[in-house]
Amino acid sequence: KELANQSATSTVNDTNRESIAAEFNQLVSTIDRIVEATTYNSSNLLTGFGNQVSSTASTAVTGSATTGVTRISLSAVQDGTFTFSDTAADGDLTLGNGAVTQTLNMGTLLDGNVVASGTSVVANFDRLGVQVTLAGVGVQGAIGDYTDGDLDGTTIVVEGSTGGSFQVGPSNSFFNRLEVGISDLRATGTSLNLGGTSVASLDSARQAISYIDQATATVSVARGDLGTAQNRLNFSIAFTEVEIENISASDATIRDADVATEVTSFTRAQILVSASNSMLVQSNVSLVSALSLL
Repeated sequence: KELANQSATSTVNDTNRESIAAEFNQLVSTIDRIVEATTYNSSNLLTGFGNQVSSTASTAVTGSATTGVTRISLSAVQDGTFTFSDTAADGDLTLGNGAVTQTLNMGTLLDGNVVASGTSVVANFDRLGVQVTLAGVGVQGAIGDYTDGDLDGTTIVVEGSTGGSFQVGPSNSFFNRLEVGISDLRATGTSLNLGGTSVASLDSARQAISYIDQATATVSVARGDLGTAQNRLNFSIAFTEVEIENISASDATIRDADVATEVTSFTRAQILVSASNSMLVQSNVSLVSALSLL
């Protein structure tokens, strides 16, 4: 942005702007190189890490006035096409990708055959890793409202699956997975979109300032999302450590001997044995004495 500000100043001539533009382009290339080189275990982290719904499919499902779908969330999803089967008035909603199919009974969540006004419900297809939020009338961000049967035949196309999911619990369910998605942070990528930005002229430099501000805001949002995911992961780790400690303590209670209790029981048993022996000795002595008198 500093270079754009310099080029947008009238005291700089065109020759100076050419030099500034050359440096600007080099910095853009350097950002792309650093982003593409940032990997972990052979996975690129900053070039669109995580599962993504293709923009065409998202618009087809969430933008229609007849579906009432406001959000689609993914977790550990394989690339492919997911198709809804939604028979009207039966309360069931089915989603499948050709290999796995899952049916949810939405009857308990629907008011009759529709989502109640002002509310939304989540259809969690945990076997597929897909969550679909269905809205009623008046929900912010909703186009129309969902009625049982509206999604029949519609599809979700998943592209760019690269991981982005952390298993944080013992079972294969959605709430035991932490989904992390990072936007494409290359300067020339679709998120920052600085590939065609130029500072070679006064007007283009002034426009570049706005583009760079937008790109900076996008990076800030990505950093905030990543920090949130990191905090959630740290909390999950701490919670798991507490669970391990509690399970180990329970196992120790069951398996390990309570030394104090066992010593007390042993001492009591010794006293009882000693007392029994003394009583037997005394009874034998009494018997011998009685016989001697005879």
